Amino acid sequence: MTDALSLNKEQHMTTKKAFVTQVHKNGITFAGRTDTNHWVMMDGPEEFGGKDSGIRPKEMLLLALAGCTGSDVASILAKKRIALDSFDIEITAQQTDEHPKVYESMHIEYIFRGKGIAVKDVERAIELSQTKYCGVTIMFEKAMKITHSYRIEE
Repeated sequence: MTDALSLNKEQHMTTKKAFVTQVHKNGITFAGRTDTNHWVMMDGPEEFGGKDSGIRPKEMLLLALAGCTGSDVASILAKKRIALDSFDIEITAQQTDEHPKVYESMHIEYIFRGKGIAVKDVERAIELSQTKYCGVTIMFEKAMKITHSYRIEE
């Protein structure tokens, strides 16, 4: 039995859709939306036929990872009543130089600012995100190495 068939029997599957339309004829500027009906602009540099008017499609993968794990961690810490003055995430990705240019690894750095933030609470929130809740991390781990670190600043 294949993994896909096993997944169908073990979990309910939901279909998600995306729609993308070319904005400039013969160019690489695209507008896209998903089921939530929020639009994003994607584009490339002018030397490749773009207008440099939007984020690169592959860069959205970095934002997807940061947004997914960040939402998990922020939610978990809020439920534990951990007060943060600010919370940032920096993603560093290593990309191959030859086509197809793909990410081979990504590193997530979580940066927490506030007073009295307990290391154990931060570590547990990150662990739960990385191993249970963040579907982007779990998908990406099938294709590349994902690592993480964190800093707590008072």
